[in-house]
Amino acid sequence: MKTRLAIAILLLTVIIAPLAADQHQSKWKFAEEVPPRNDITVQNRVPVPMRDGVILYADVFRPVGDGKHPVLVSRTPYSTERYPSSYRSAVYFARRGYAYVFQDTRGRHESEGKWEPFRNDIEDGYDTIEWAAKQPWSNGKVGMQGGSYLGHVQWRAAMSDPPSLVTIFPNVASTSLYHDWITLNGGWRLSFNFGWGAVRQESRIMQNVGPHNLAGGPENISYDKVLWHMPLNTMQELVGRNAQFYKDWMAHPDYDDYWRKINVEEVFEKIGIPIHTFGGWFDIFSQGTLRGYAGMSKKGKTETARKGSNLIIGPWGHGPSQITGDVDFGETAPVDSSAVSLRWYDYWLKGIQNGLDKEPPVKLFTMGSNEWMWENEYPIARTQYTEMYFHSGGEANSKRGDGTLTWDKPVSSEPADRYTYDPNHPVPSVGGNNCCGTPTPAGPREQNEVESRRDVLVYTSDFIEEPVRIAGPVKVVLYASSDAVDTDFVAKLVDVYPDGKAYNMAEGIMRARYHKSLEAPELLEPGKVYRFEIDLVGTSVEFQQGHRIRVQVASAHFPQFDRNPNTGEPFGTGDEIKIAQQTVYHTQAQPSHVVLPIVE
Repeated sequence: MKTRLAIAILLLTVIIAPLAADQHQSKWKFAEEVPPRNDITVQNRVPVPMRDGVILYADVFRPVGDGKHPVLVSRTPYSTERYPSSYRSAVYFARRGYAYVFQDTRGRHESEGKWEPFRNDIEDGYDTIEWAAKQPWSNGKVGMQGGSYLGHVQWRAAMSDPPSLVTIFPNVASTSLYHDWITLNGGWRLSFNFGWGAVRQESRIMQNVGPHNLAGGPENISYDKVLWHMPLNTMQELVGRNAQFYKDWMAHPDYDDYWRKINVEEVFEKIGIPIHTFGGWFDIFSQGTLRGYAGMSKKGKTETARKGSNLIIGPWGHGPSQITGDVDFGETAPVDSSAVSLRWYDYWLKGIQNGLDKEPPVKLFTMGSNEWMWENEYPIARTQYTEMYFHSGGEANSKRGDGTLTWDKPVSSEPADRYTYDPNHPVPSVGGNNCCGTPTPAGPREQNEVESRRDVLVYTSDFIEEPVRIAGPVKVVLYASSDAVDTDFVAKLVDVYPDGKAYNMAEGIMRARYHKSLEAPELLEPGKVYRFEIDLVGTSVEFQQGHRIRVQVASAHFPQFDRNPNTGEPFGTGDEIKIAQQTVYHTQAQPSHVVLPIVE
């Protein structure tokens, strides 16, 4: 036993140096109370029994000796043995006085049971936390750590209210799997669901995207070609997949009980622990980062949960960076999430008075001015929600059209704008909120390709004389009609630079059948004018002097979202396509506009 322990310590000491050197050094620096230690050990394949008899396996990293430590639980479907990413956090926190339980989720890699994304994480999270609290090396205080799916499982565990769970730190994570993972408020996230779900998660072992993504690979199974296939419910067969969970997702396109019972937003008032959300404005789960904090700070079960929860959101995609998409946001943009979370755990799990409670709980990065805002709440209390209205002479098609955006409401019946939406020639995805190796890279991207199309309406303000800062939820209110019984409307908020280059800052989609609710879809009456509210989630941008504010309106964002075939058929079942004629109105009675959260 002593020999095995010595070997483990030696191996970990060898890998610590390159991992530490590889850690991103943020401009946010936090002094550590105690220097990191090297004498840590690991126990591999530790059995953790679940309430139904299934055994999940974990690797346990902890300081050497018989001491008791606070525990961090991290649960992954991606394997605890993926080097080096799987070891980095475990080693980092174990060196700093934490026991770190790193577990394969049910049915994945070494763990027993059936793999079904999302469905068992509430109960399994609870059982793992309570197991960890009772171990001889535990002091009984447990937190959770990790990002993306590893952040999702933290929220699900918190829903079960484990008595030993003190805090969680969900990083780039979803709160509602329906609203901000599988769909964006009803719009099916095709490239992500298919690429992350059906292609890579079908079995117990993470699948290699292999020939589906290789340049010059077989055209019939090339990822970007397959995404054009209809009907959607037979798409995965083209790449040799048969994932039942993917079929289940498609069988539940509306927000129903299948999704409701795993939605943390339904039960914020039952969660009594402080939670730190952390994410990026261009992350696919930005909605979860924002709603998670807003929900807990307003509805949390205890005063500690409401006042103790924190939020950090930067100009990133699925993780901190200085350059996102086509834009360099400067040296102050990146934040070391490990250092931030260590400080959080030290305060809540070790009781170290490191000043965390003296700081504003909300930290938002404002793009444009490229600076951090430290605020007392989100949405910000002093926000002035202000409308900018669409105008045109009926030719707002493309950036060469006559669409304008002003603070003045229409006072007359301006001509409506019209365009044709052909699902065979959809507006392509250029930037936005996505992640994880799909063919639609996230972030702010130059919009010339999109804005040169006549099936994209473009409304642009005059040059800005004084900077306009927005920070918070953004919404486009669209008065529109279609000759189809169902269709999509997509809106983007865009920052136009003095040289004419334009970069997307926020986006949203409205699947028309959900114009009343996501629970009870209702087809359109062709030709009838409807009021559509398109949620662009949120952003923080300072439109600089000499810049212009722009809104795009279109009916596709493909392949980030599936193409609406305009037929009204049940989701994913048909291969028929109908060309739709779309009309957008901006009159005194029907004033289409964007709502901007302006802050001083």
